[in-house]
Amino acid sequence: MHFYWKVLSRITAKRCFNALLVLGSYYFSRLFKTQPVGLPISLSIEPTTSCNLGCPECPSGLKQFSRPTGNLKSEQLYNWLNPIVDQLWYVNFYFQGEPFIHKEILSQIAFVSKQGVFTSTSTNAHFITKEIAENIIASGLDQLIISIDGTTQETYEKYRIHGKLDKVLEGTANIIEAKRNLQSSTPHVVFQFLVVAHNEHQIEDAKQLAKEYDVNEIRFKTAQVYNYENGNDLIPKNDKYSRYKQLKSGKWVVKNKLENHCWRMWSGSVITWDGKVVPCCFDKDAKHQLGDLTGSSFRSIWKSTSYMQFRKKVMSNRSQIDICTNCTEGTQVWS
Repeated sequence: MHFYWKVLSRITAKRCFNALLVLGSYYFSRLFKTQPVGLPISLSIEPTTSCNLGCPECPSGLKQFSRPTGNLKSEQLYNWLNPIVDQLWYVNFYFQGEPFIHKEILSQIAFVSKQGVFTSTSTNAHFITKEIAENIIASGLDQLIISIDGTTQETYEKYRIHGKLDKVLEGTANIIEAKRNLQSSTPHVVFQFLVVAHNEHQIEDAKQLAKEYDVNEIRFKTAQVYNYENGNDLIPKNDKYSRYKQLKSGKWVVKNKLENHCWRMWSGSVITWDGKVVPCCFDKDAKHQLGDLTGSSFRSIWKSTSYMQFRKKVMSNRSQIDICTNCTEGTQVWS
């Protein structure tokens, strides 16, 4: 609940009016197949595609991108966001890659934070030194999500390949200490535990670890896997933490019914490091590029024919869109 209250605290007349337009047009579109009115209320921005880990279900970790790798240029970011920042409530500085590999990530966060926008990022915490921790607080970052997918090194490294649990915990301790020393209530520090078969036995241990390190919150996230139809070794046995269910035939399917509507098509969008606009975070390899900010404004892309056609496809035949077939709501269990 903290997250929602903090986002709502960023209310201004422009943001409120825009959000009402977006919400109204979304529900209207479910009846009449219309297009959005207003601009998105949230964005995910990709600082970099580089990552120090090799997670098995991540194109960044596997180094299997079909698109170029690189880092977001600050000047470009400022030019892209300036025309729309007054309408935004929330910016997540994360898509693929490890954000803190980018040397200018904190100045980019600071730019958006100073506009009164709620800012968040997700990290494996390997790069959060004492100095970086103090700089994180100075940037105005509102939420810091730290991936911690095991409470022992043996379990952690099964998914976070090349990762070191002691570095995660050291980074966590550094940010908590910096908050205490600087008497700062932000960022809200979240442990995010991706539940898979080999770590589901450590859920209670993870809760205890969160208490020991005095983080604000722990969230348990269900894992997305690419090849699930015939089962997958990563799918946990505890149904509560699985995105998938097994049919009597033996085949596996996504739990939630794939209905022909999607709030994300009205409320948010994703910008890659090189300015490509894609519909949502499930398009990890940016296959569905709907525009390029290096030659167009975000507003024009948001209202473009290609974006409108993609939304119409979502509203009419969502099951035929590859990134939608592995999409599910309820990906987190809030603790």
